[in-house]
This record gives sequence, C-alpha cells and structure tokens, in this order.
Amino acid sequence: MQTRRIGDAQVSAIGLGGMPMSIEGRPDEQRSVAAIHAALEAGVTLIDTADAYHRDANEVGHNESLIARAVASYGGDTSDVLIATKGGHLRPGDGSWTVNGSPEYLKKACEASLKRLGVEAIGLYQFHRPDPEVPYADSVGAIRDLLDAGKIRFAGISNATPERIRLSNEILGGRLVSVQNQFSPAFRSSEPELELCAELGIAFLPWSPLGGISQAGELGSRFDAFAEVAQAHGVSPQQVSLAWELAKAPVVIPIPGSSRPETIRDSVAAADLKLSAEELDRLDAA
Repeated sequence: MQTRRIGDAQVSAIGLGGMPMSIEGRPDEQRSVAAIHAALEAGVTLIDTADAYHRDANEVGHNESLIARAVASYGGDTSDVLIATKGGHLRPGDGSWTVNGSPEYLKKACEASLKRLGVEAIGLYQFHRPDPEVPYADSVGAIRDLLDAGKIRFAGISNATPERIRLSNEILGGRLVSVQNQFSPAFRSSEPELELCAELGIAFLPWSPLGGISQAGELGSRFDAFAEVAQAHGVSPQQVSLAWELAKAPVVIPIPGSSRPETIRDSVAAADLKLSAEELDRLDAA
C-alpha cells in the first residue's frame, strides 16, 4: 500500500477508524479484533480512536482498550503502527455528546488514554472538538503542554476551521501535524480546510469518508457518478470514494470506520485504485 506522512512518521494511505466497534450497534469483540487484525495484515499502520468512542457511561475509553488488546494480540510486527486518539468530547451514556476543552480536563483525559493504550507516549493526540465555554487557545495550549512534556508524540486537532488551524499551528510552534474533519461525497464543506492543510503540509484525516455508519452502504445509490465509475473498474463505490479523496491532495489520509474484515480489506484496496482526470472531474461534479 502507498504511504503518506503524519509529522515525520510514514503511515498507510488508508487508516482504520475504530468508532463502529464501540458505539451503539457494535459487534462482539471477536469480530472487531478480527477486523483490526485484517487491517494490520493488509498494511494499515494508522488506527484512529477516541476516549469518547463508547456506548455506556461506565465504559469510557472502550475503543482505546479494544484497539490496545487487538494490536497486542496480533502475531506480526506492529512497531510502525501509529494509534491516534482524541480528548475533549464526552458521551454521558444516554446517546448524547458533550464537550470539555478545559486544559485541566484534557491533561487528565490524556493520562487516562495513556494507561488504556499501555504506552509511555501517545502516537497522535488530537483535540476532539471546540468547547464554546473555553477559549480555543487555552485548549490547544494544553495539547502543546502535553507535547512538550513528552506525553504525546504528535499533536493534532479535529473539527477545525481554517482560522483555528492557523492558530493551533502557531500555538504549537509549527508542530501541528494533522487535522481531522468530516469529508465525504455527501459532506464537502471542509474543502477549505483540506486545501489549507495541503498548503501547510499538514495531514488531513477525513472522518466518515464514506458518509457515516448509517449511509456508507448506500453511497452508490445516492451518487450515480460513484456507482458508474465503480462499475467501470469492477470495484465498490466505497473504494472509488476513498480513491477520489486520496487524489485530492498528498496530505489526505481517509480513516473509514469498520468492524468487519471484508470492509477494511475493500477500503485498503482504494490506495491502489487509479482514477483518470476525467473520472475525478465527474466525481467532483457529482
């Protein structure tokens, strides 16, 4: 599989999003572990998670712990695997989402994630979502402090505007390595952030790159151009979507969520799918 960069780390061009393995409708752990092992076997070296990826109030960090166990039980070499997690977004356990971007909370959350992942330093730690009650600079300042303290190897942000990308990079002293925003055929409003990341050489990690858990399977029926290009290549519309995103810029690294070995294998194949300029234009216009 082709590779791309996050900071000075070389990672697979397609990552694995762990969220579907831990929230409502999640599968049993055996299937989730099989999916993670299939991803590693296929060459995936970027796994995305968050402490908020859990279903019940008493299981904060469910996905982090699951991924840590799966990676530890994999028989092959995992020394080049970069696990990316996030802090600042919370789930009380009633299906809702809340935020806490206070520096004190973020530092506490990072310590808890360190323990669940069983590492001395988190590969990539990202501020999950802005908190309207806390100055954004204060939240990113906490991420900077964690970076300076060696608690995290790389620093990133999620759900950010161009202005906040520039501010974060300034606060971090030019050490912002990634931005994780929603981007897919159905959600293209993060194009300015993608373009800015390409300009600055910062990795752009599209979350829900196939349209989200509930709609990923319907991508081909919702967008005719993606279905038609897929048929021409004999692949899935989902594979075409990921290849289209990869073609946007060398900094793009999609992180499709998966809980099945067969779906992550299909996603990984997108890294080798070549689309013509004409096909890319058709997809852009879809």
